[in-house]
Amino acid sequence: MRTSDSSHLVYIHADESCLGVQFSGQPRPGGAAGIIERFDERRGWYRRDYFVSDPDTTNQRMAIRSALEGLRALKQPCRVVFHSDSNYLIQAMTTWIFDWARRGWRRKGGPIENLQLWARLVTVAARHQIQWRWVRGHAGDPKNEYVNSLAVQAARHQKTSRGLVESGFDTWLEAQQETGRFLDFYDLPPEIEFMPHPKPPEPPTLP
Repeated sequence: MRTSDSSHLVYIHADESCLGVQFSGQPRPGGAAGIIERFDERRGWYRRDYFVSDPDTTNQRMAIRSALEGLRALKQPCRVVFHSDSNYLIQAMTTWIFDWARRGWRRKGGPIENLQLWARLVTVAARHQIQWRWVRGHAGDPKNEYVNSLAVQAARHQKTSRGLVESGFDTWLEAQQETGRFLDFYDLPPEIEFMPHPKPPEPPTLP
């Protein structure tokens, strides 16, 4: 559906980080983060951040958590445009989960990695209408750059927001623009055709 009434949409930009992946035999601290936005024609943007950390994890697990934490922070069913530069996450939620479900929640080649996290995400995602959108990472999108910085800081300092917190995006953007970055960025909601992806299948029954 074509929509110009952005007040009816929730936008989530999310990213993940895992440090030390180049070293074997050592803990790999990770972080996942996002910014949740809603636009009001009179009041402008309403924004909140979230971030979580894990002392030893993988990029894939934190990509799943970046979506899980953001979607379950929404207190009621919403129409969501979810942005991530994780091809793993976007491909899974738009294609792979349906194939996995048809096979009894198995991959063609065997068990599914991170199945418990996928089951939790599928359950939470089913409450909402979601358009999953892949964005290229580190390609000059300020909101992608911002949530990347949140995820890296969460991983590095093992910080968790414990829910939604006041967003620091405006302050971060102002500091970036003082260095000459993102000077052509206009902070307006995109005029998009909202096309939610199919509802996820029933989650697997786990022990």
